[in-house]
Amino acid sequence: MTLDDWLAHCERLHPKTIDMTLDRVRAVKERLGIAFEGPTVVVAGTNGKGSTCAMLESIALHAGYRVGLYIKPHLVHFQERCRVGGAPVAAESLESHFEAVEAARGDITLTYFEFTTLAIMRRLQHEPLDLVILEVGLGGRLDAVNVIDADCAVITSIDLDHTEFLGPDRESVGREKAGIMRAGRPVVVSDPMPPASLAARAAELGADLRQLGRDFTFSGDRTQWQWAGRDKRYSGMSYPALRGVNQLLNASGVLAAFEVLADRLPISAQAVRTGLALVELPGRFQVLAGQPAVVLDVAHNPHAVAALAQNLDQMGFFPRTHAVFGAMADKDLGGILARIAPLVDVWHFTDLPLPRAASAEQLESAFLAAGLKTPTGVETHTHASPLDALQAAAAGATSADRILVFGSFYTVGGVLQQGIPRVTAGATAPQHPTFH
Repeated sequence: MTLDDWLAHCERLHPKTIDMTLDRVRAVKERLGIAFEGPTVVVAGTNGKGSTCAMLESIALHAGYRVGLYIKPHLVHFQERCRVGGAPVAAESLESHFEAVEAARGDITLTYFEFTTLAIMRRLQHEPLDLVILEVGLGGRLDAVNVIDADCAVITSIDLDHTEFLGPDRESVGREKAGIMRAGRPVVVSDPMPPASLAARAAELGADLRQLGRDFTFSGDRTQWQWAGRDKRYSGMSYPALRGVNQLLNASGVLAAFEVLADRLPISAQAVRTGLALVELPGRFQVLAGQPAVVLDVAHNPHAVAALAQNLDQMGFFPRTHAVFGAMADKDLGGILARIAPLVDVWHFTDLPLPRAASAEQLESAFLAAGLKTPTGVETHTHASPLDALQAAAAGATSADRILVFGSFYTVGGVLQQGIPRVTAGATAPQHPTFH
């Protein structure tokens, strides 16, 4: 069976896409004997997880270590979720590990996420790794990744998302994220205003809580920044290559994690500087070269979209902004649209290729129902796919305009299916954007 065959098999196995228990995953993990010898970092949070994982990986790679990373979701190809040595593994290299999970599970049912998580962790286990980084999917306490006892837990910024599973407020969400903590082990929290439930759980467990603003801090000016932890300091650093207002929060948490691991995984100041300067993560305020400017961002909750709006506001003047937007139906669509609407002149709402997605017409209806407009009025359009929406946005744009593609990973991934798009302003239908 090919990787695509296995993924289709996983989709058919379990009636639920999310089943908030760990017993089944833990049982199969033990049958498979999955364990990691080198230091393991587990990263949870609402926003900033992907950036944090990418910075951890980049710095460790530039320090000369061999790194395994489980990051999700993917934008185009499933194997993007499993990285070794800074690159996605070959799809074929995952197939035997899916086969092993299938053999080990017996009559235990696994969701798509649980099955694929076990297969990727087994794939990473078979590499000689100096550092393993595992990104939590949803929550923490009952996420499949939490069957691993991490040497260091990192919790990024926390906000409301997946409230039907994680609870109706930040304290509830914090309690779920705190589930990745372990007794007596370090936990780094890079949220500058964390819910009290995090510190309460750390105290209950006797975990070594490292809190931004207390145990580590950062400051900076227009050209450079500095960081100070309990025992280490870095100064005169260039800003991370990942753009955006929150990246220093994420980078500070990363440096606190490396301070925790210093005895087992020493990192030089040069590795920190180079790793942050060269880190890459597609779809996180990714600005593509060309005219019109194209911005790709997977912000899909109000907190992330507020940061996106601030980043857009700092880009300078553009006569008009054209937005391509697609999202899941269970998101706070009103909250998302309200945060970004003042910056958008033309909306291109798009369908996405999965049942949980809101249709383009539903997104348009949510927008119109909210009565959101710019001072000069607003246009709305609906499309069958992100690529169709991008094509239409390009057709209506001038070279001085800006196109924003945001929302679900499937929205951004949808315009990256054939590579990085090179968009031509004023291109007329039925032409498609050209790619390189």
